[in-house]
Amino acid sequence: MANTETKPKTGARNEDLAGLEAGLDALDAVQTHRTPLREVLTKKALPPLLAVALVLVVWQVLVTLKVTDETKLPAPSAVWDSLSQMWLKGTLLEVIWTSVSRGLLGFLLALAIGTPLGLLVARVKFVRAAIGPILQGLQSLPSVAWVPPAVLWFGLNDAMMYTVILLGAVPSIANGLVSGIDQIPPLFLRAGRTLGATGLSGARHVVMPAALPGYLAGLKQGWAFSWRSLMAAEIIASSPDLGLGLGQLLENGRNNIDLPGVFLAILLILVVGIAIDLLIFSPLERRILRTRGLLVKN
Repeated sequence: MANTETKPKTGARNEDLAGLEAGLDALDAVQTHRTPLREVLTKKALPPLLAVALVLVVWQVLVTLKVTDETKLPAPSAVWDSLSQMWLKGTLLEVIWTSVSRGLLGFLLALAIGTPLGLLVARVKFVRAAIGPILQGLQSLPSVAWVPPAVLWFGLNDAMMYTVILLGAVPSIANGLVSGIDQIPPLFLRAGRTLGATGLSGARHVVMPAALPGYLAGLKQGWAFSWRSLMAAEIIASSPDLGLGLGQLLENGRNNIDLPGVFLAILLILVVGIAIDLLIFSPLERRILRTRGLLVKN
């Protein structure tokens, strides 16, 4: 009688294993799939280009119909002329690189501080109780609020810029990692401890890989805060020693009542933010989703 009951159970177990193997094979097939370049251009590049074209058309129509005065809404051609002048003078790339280099370096510093801080807050209850609410409060504090004290602490120099970036980005990165760790199934952590992955080894091989989705969301938000903090600092704090960045370009346009220059600075700030997301964070996010079998082909 026992043998009769065991055989059906064994058969069911074999069927489950066969189904699991088939699922893993399908998962591998999803991971190795390569989207054709034409499809990528059609689905990824074309919609944003059409949206930009639509905005330009509406913008030009508003100017042509004189819905508002040109001193309030310049024509796209006027903004293009400002861009051409900066390009001919050789200052366009210099201005962009001044801000981008600061933003990226500040973000890397925030990453180096926010990651261990997030691990500490997530894994140590006392630290979480003490620092967790402070990190949440700092994340909701506008970055521009840090510019006046940073100027008083360090003066008008790069140290002030990086301080504002760190105070804006570190809480977002740390909170993102804490959120990602909180969403890890307890079974993963127990399995890691059973296999000997404890301490730094457990954080490296179990906690961080499992928390990647939440951590990546924190990184994206951290970059957004870094960029916004930097622009606020460059707009408020101006000095020849700081060089000319995009924020200062925007402020110069306001001081000189140069509305095309103001719109050009806004567009450049927007383009840089979009470019960083498309070139760095979007590919990284797709790679993480693909390795987990979560990237669904539309």
